[in-house]
Amino acid sequence: MTWVTKRRIKVNRAATAWLIRRFIDPDGTIMFVEPEEVAKAQRAEGATGFDAPGATYPHQDADGRCSFEALVGEHCADDPALVALARIVRGADFRDQINSTPESAGLRAISARTRLTSCFDCSVNSSVPLSK
Repeated sequence: MTWVTKRRIKVNRAATAWLIRRFIDPDGTIMFVEPEEVAKAQRAEGATGFDAPGATYPHQDADGRCSFEALVGEHCADDPALVALARIVRGADFRDQINSTPESAGLRAISARTRLTSCFDCSVNSSVPLSK
């Protein structure tokens, strides 16, 4: 399966990509594109979008969940560790929920620092999907 999200990785996108590759679709491909290209890539590639405008799993769904939390609920709801991690990721992702778990602030800080020190996005070409 092909997945698509926006470039410039942040906490929810990183966590969701990890979740997909580790638990949901280990053989899947993840494409990183400009935000306005996610919906187009979903249509053109038959991809499933996450954490972006127009994505199948948007940044925040109608139930207030981040894409990581929505995918855990749909695919891994019987795994208590992933359910707990989903709460941490949601807290780290949504500023107004940073205090929802003791770990959320730490995860947000790590994620912010990683973006400053990593060139991951520099190596991602929007036309070349991230594969296993």
